[in-house]
Amino acid sequence: MSNVFDQKIVIPGGAGLVGQNLVAILLRQGYRNLVVIDKHEANLAILRRMHPALVTALADLADAGAWEEHFVGADAVVMLQAQIGGTDPLPFVRNNLTATQNILSAIQRHAVPYTVHVSSSVVCSVAEDDYTRTKREQEQLVAGSGIAAVILRPTLMFGWFDRKHLGWLSRFMRKVPVFPIPGDGRFMRQPLYAGDFAAIIASCLRSRMVGQHYNITGLEKVDYVDIIAQIKRSTGARSVLLHIPYGLFHVLLKTWALFDRDPPFTAAQLKALVAHDEFEVIDWPGIFGVQPTPFADAIEATFNDPEYGDITLEF
Repeated sequence: MSNVFDQKIVIPGGAGLVGQNLVAILLRQGYRNLVVIDKHEANLAILRRMHPALVTALADLADAGAWEEHFVGADAVVMLQAQIGGTDPLPFVRNNLTATQNILSAIQRHAVPYTVHVSSSVVCSVAEDDYTRTKREQEQLVAGSGIAAVILRPTLMFGWFDRKHLGWLSRFMRKVPVFPIPGDGRFMRQPLYAGDFAAIIASCLRSRMVGQHYNITGLEKVDYVDIIAQIKRSTGARSVLLHIPYGLFHVLLKTWALFDRDPPFTAAQLKALVAHDEFEVIDWPGIFGVQPTPFADAIEATFNDPEYGDITLEF
């Protein structure tokens, strides 16, 4: 087993939500040779502070550079880099497509034997926006590259270090006396705990399954309003939950975007929220040998974990 834990794992985009969780779990399992490449300096610094022995590189993967040398001698790559939110289409192209092309070239040039590509459930969604379009194209690039890879398509994730989704909602809830909910809030979600997803990636690194794609969906169906209520209970927030018309909520987000170039929640994401997507649920606990964490327990761990519960990444 010592050879397994000595394997060199390169993680492009590893300073975000999934990467931070993955690094913590892989180190706990005994892996010793992890390399994280990311362009977000502040979040990379957070990762280094928590794990001083970790090898990191600050680089924009959409640009060629010295970061490619980290692929020399790599045993596996976990592709996590992605643009998730924002109103400018260019970052979606650079981070989801151009960076992916550069990484695939590095994998091929250095003959890296195995890759885990983290796609997204949105490739199966009825939504149509910059994120959805570029994630579909990104997955096609990986599938058509000829490399030995498995493709994982997670749904909306939450967990330690969450800055964009439930983490941002929890911080907003604790700051305001009134928390707005669009319409009746009965928008079914299938949230996935990032800790469980990181464990699935670790399982792939051990099994080296290839040539398949898996839709990794949260096993519990939870309405948006119930997610918010659980966050309120777990964080002790005192804000009042106020239902407002969907149209007004949409206008407020559009107005917000006029003053914030990278808003944490956009009108496009609101549209995706109410799209009534229901994603396939497979037996991922059995396929990957991962024990799923109940939703309520996962929310408690997200916000009240003694080691990581108070650590927040930057936008």
